[in-house]
Amino acid sequence: MRPMRRSNTLRAMNTAIPAIAPQVVPPRETPLTQPRNIWIGPAGWSYTDWRGIVYPSYPHGSGKELETVAELFDVVEINTSFYRPLRPEVSRVWLRKCAVNPRFRFTAKLYRRFTHERDASAAEERGFKEGIAPLMEAGKLGALLLQFPWSFKNAPENRQYLAGLLLRFHDYPLVVEIRHASWVISGVMAGNKPDVLKLLEEYRAGFCNLDQPVIGRSLAPTENVTAPIGYVRLHGRNYDSWFAESGGVDLRYDYLYSREELDEWQRRIESIAARSQDTYVILNNHYQGKAVANAIQLRSMTEDKRFSIPEPLLARYPQLSPFSTPPAFEDTLFRLR
Repeated sequence: MRPMRRSNTLRAMNTAIPAIAPQVVPPRETPLTQPRNIWIGPAGWSYTDWRGIVYPSYPHGSGKELETVAELFDVVEINTSFYRPLRPEVSRVWLRKCAVNPRFRFTAKLYRRFTHERDASAAEERGFKEGIAPLMEAGKLGALLLQFPWSFKNAPENRQYLAGLLLRFHDYPLVVEIRHASWVISGVMAGNKPDVLKLLEEYRAGFCNLDQPVIGRSLAPTENVTAPIGYVRLHGRNYDSWFAESGGVDLRYDYLYSREELDEWQRRIESIAARSQDTYVILNNHYQGKAVANAIQLRSMTEDKRFSIPEPLLARYPQLSPFSTPPAFEDTLFRLR
């Protein structure tokens, strides 16, 4: 291994790495030619509007929701880590809850002080890393998502900040989500690979491929792979409410993908998976369990098999019928194994 130096890509992008302590980036251990794995699941699991659709009304604080999701899927994206650093004891509880599925993994969002306010202190960095340490130590953290807002555009100071943040968290399986098209359009127009993709490749960080309303200079769907981790996030396509100040997140993510729209993403997902070691597909259209319904569909399509689905979910989303086997038991839970 060699000490990290200022990369050629950063020189081309006319930026410099912020002054930080010298660090070493470990070499890639697994080539991209390994057999593929596709992990599909929802963003989050504790939603009151899922009760009676995805799972029963469990007592508050019982933790049964996560256990149920771990029975349904092999991955879930942690939302709460975006709003505040996790406590190590909470991470350990989650590990116990998901033990029902030995294959289960988490992906987690980085705390928003690093990606939105961009003023996180060294103490906050230590606290965040301590909080997710149990997941890392258990081998259950599939990816750490650096989710930047649409307003984070391709500018010299933002390129510099991104490079520095990749160094600060280089020990983790990183994925970067950028939503503004300025990060990729300049390279595409010139017939070259966008500089941001080159940067992520050099830092061995994954690129988050998005489905979102393509409004103005929002990033359109892609199928980029820059690291052993492939990543996809489907946010829905609510054009009218995406940037609306009223209505809240429920309205923004109240969207059910059609079979035709999922067909488009199945092709992209399989392309990404063929070029990555592990590919995570996260459904963020969470309102009233729509993410769960679409995640079942995508898993059925990619694995070419049907699953037992409970009557409440089928009744709410009859589009699931072609993906369902006759129920073997009457229950409010369903298992995808």
